[in-house]
Amino acid sequence: MLGYIKGRSVISLAETLDVTRGAINRWLQWYELEGADGLRTLPVPGAAPRLNPGQQQALITLIEAGPMAAGYSTGIWTGPMIGDLIHHYFGVRYHNHHVPWVLHRLGFSVQRPRKRLARADLEKQEYWLRKEFPAIKKKPPAAAERSSSRTKPASGSMARSTAPGPR
Repeated sequence: MLGYIKGRSVISLAETLDVTRGAINRWLQWYELEGADGLRTLPVPGAAPRLNPGQQQALITLIEAGPMAAGYSTGIWTGPMIGDLIHHYFGVRYHNHHVPWVLHRLGFSVQRPRKRLARADLEKQEYWLRKEFPAIKKKPPAAAERSSSRTKPASGSMARSTAPGPR
């Protein structure tokens, strides 16, 4: 804008900055309305939240209490379950693809449960992995049985053949 103030034309500024004349004119309008603050880039606010701050806090409390406390039969939250919860308690519907965004804004992150049996004996699992599994695991072939090729397994005989092959 200083170039324009110092007498440079919009066309020469557009050429120098490699932008359109319309962009220069828009910047000048913003500068005239708000001064230098009109030229600052601001974050795009997006749509207003559909849940007010009180409802958001209540949702956080409901989620932290767990799905069973909310009347579900499972102990793990899913996106569709939380969407259903929001609709049931607050009358607001969110598409299943938007529920993770709502949760992210509330400070939650995606958690994946470990696949482990609930009644598994950890000591027995550790023993099996360290002692029994290595004993039954497939052993690599002996050096004499190995093929020179890494991709093709050895055939029955490793002896060199001098007979002509098939025609």
